[in-house]
Amino acid sequence: MITMILSNNSYLFPHTFFLAGIPGLTAAHIWISLPFGFMFFLAVTGNGVLLFLIHTERCLHQPMFYFLAMLSFVDLVLSLSTLPKMLAIFWFGATAISFHSCLSQMFFIHAFSAMESGVLVAMALDRLVAICNPLRYTAILTPVVVATIGGLVALRGVVLTISFPSLAYRLSYCGSHIIAYTYCEHMAVVKLACGATTVDNLYAFAVAILLGVGDVAFIAYTYGKIVKTIIHFPSPEARSKAGSTCTAHVCVILFFYGPGFLSVVMQRFGPPTASAAKVILANLYLLFPPALDPIVYGIKTKQIRERLFKFLTLKRIDPT
Repeated sequence: MITMILSNNSYLFPHTFFLAGIPGLTAAHIWISLPFGFMFFLAVTGNGVLLFLIHTERCLHQPMFYFLAMLSFVDLVLSLSTLPKMLAIFWFGATAISFHSCLSQMFFIHAFSAMESGVLVAMALDRLVAICNPLRYTAILTPVVVATIGGLVALRGVVLTISFPSLAYRLSYCGSHIIAYTYCEHMAVVKLACGATTVDNLYAFAVAILLGVGDVAFIAYTYGKIVKTIIHFPSPEARSKAGSTCTAHVCVILFFYGPGFLSVVMQRFGPPTASAAKVILANLYLLFPPALDPIVYGIKTKQIRERLFKFLTLKRIDPT
């Protein structure tokens, strides 16, 4: 009887999961780790520098850069939640992850991905006000309003995704404990469960629709109004200048929603077994935005380029 209870508990609460890495490419893990490690370096360094500049430079204390700081913080957490474990798998074969650590990683990945989507919506709203109502920009997006938007974005991300680990926790895992990914993605874990997972599937689908379709629809609506406003600007120079302020944001949107959309499609409608292409695409969804966002904003935003150049120059000529 005691043995049966312990056995049942091990089904309900497995001590350990195993992250398989990239199926079929195990022998090449060390080579795959090179671009992954480079993107991790870019993500940590780039977002760290952006946060430092926005915090220390008073000329960057504006709504646009506050939202950029939120984006950098979210990207930094996403990188730190996923990349160290990925690199440990590639370098040392450290595939084991405890059940509770897996659920914690699951929460951070999904919660901060939801927050990133919310920050992109907030940044679209920022561009809408800046271009369509520039004279009242600072009056509308006051520090209190910006902080409130940031709080709502964080709260929405937590509320919508806290159920992922909670639902996964209640399931029984009586079969394989091998997750065919490099991180604990919700649906990849649920696929290992025994019994009915209908609630998990429906809730995950509803959240994906709300965040994917809902947020993208709002961003498309704001850019429709922005384009309509820019068209009516009196000179080509004014239209070009207004459009250039949105370029970085559009690139970041494509980096985030492009791989994310393809990853969801392959999860839902791709082959039932994990393929190398599916896993790599799921990784790029988490790797691309944190690594490339700081570069895009550093190149396309004049204020950040000037502040960074000033900081680096001062560091070089500072006497020792």
